[in-house]
Amino acid sequence: MERIVIISNKAGIHVRPAAKIAELANKFKSDILLNKDGVEVNAKSIMDVLTLAAGEGTRIIIKAEGEDANSALNELEALINSKFSEE
Repeated sequence: MERIVIISNKAGIHVRPAAKIAELANKFKSDILLNKDGVEVNAKSIMDVLTLAAGEGTRIIIKAEGEDANSALNELEALINSKFSEE
């Protein structure tokens, strides 16, 4: 399963948003990947998420596979669309 999201907060994915993504992703049993321009990283690793260098307006594909994949996609999409509660 996958979902396409656009990073809409002005600062993009920096340390705090990356930590929120990894923390949320780790609550799920599913394997969760983030894809930016063909580069895929483990959403459960803050360091991997940071390597995406995803600024405002970046298109990210969230991929999840496993028993709770749909819930993971819904919650991660909501987190990203909330601008990580930073604005």
